[in-house]
Amino acid sequence: MKIGFIGCGNMATAMIRGILDSKKVTAGEMIASAKSDATREKISRELGICVAGTNSEVVDFADVIFLAVKPQYYEEVIAEIREEIRQDQIIVTIAPGKTLHWLAERLGEDKKIIRTMPNTPAMVKEGMMGMCKNELVTEEEMQQVKEICESFGKAEVVPESLIDVVVGVSGSSPAYVFMFIEAMADAAVADGMPRAQAYKFAAQAVLGSAKMVLETGMHPGALKDMVCSPGGTTIEAVRVLEEKGMRSAVIEASKACVKKGREM
Repeated sequence: MKIGFIGCGNMATAMIRGILDSKKVTAGEMIASAKSDATREKISRELGICVAGTNSEVVDFADVIFLAVKPQYYEEVIAEIREEIRQDQIIVTIAPGKTLHWLAERLGEDKKIIRTMPNTPAMVKEGMMGMCKNELVTEEEMQQVKEICESFGKAEVVPESLIDVVVGVSGSSPAYVFMFIEAMADAAVADGMPRAQAYKFAAQAVLGSAKMVLETGMHPGALKDMVCSPGGTTIEAVRVLEEKGMRSAVIEASKACVKKGREM
């Protein structure tokens, strides 16, 4: 299977690195296009894959084509490559708001399309991706693409109605988590801890807590209760977080994110 990327920014680069490290395909079986000469040179130098001077070259080369440009460029790029896409190729999108219907209208009703929503932890092979497909993509093809995407994290097939929810809960949420880590570190610095050390303590606490949720299968509320001793320090901190509206702020932020995604 030959894989192509139209666009090679941070997200695409992370995905390509993961795929190469998995050994599912070789560097010679991958190609990417980019607008600038500098980016193309960087792709060749750092990733060792084939470099395309035009998006059409990616379409000519690949069996699976990832559209990895920003959402505002989708219309332009699709118009450029539409007539060159074959019916046996699979188009994989990573943009919020671009529905399977919207994509089929522009790519053609006879094209195989998979819609995905990755996130930036793919850069450290801990990404989370939601995926859905149109009726022309077979289950076997979907599984093949899913396995490719699991090279840089975890992937789950969801109904298209939940893809925008994926944007809120995992696509954009790393930003919320980074803000939380930064805030905890700021508090530690205020109490005298060196900043680099504060980031390490805060980030490791988040990493370990997330791992507990995933590996124990326990409800997050139950895990929280395990830390909250009667009359202790943790329940006092939880009381203040509740008083300041932490849960409501996170819920409203995520809902705003989903709403924006649906409007794009």
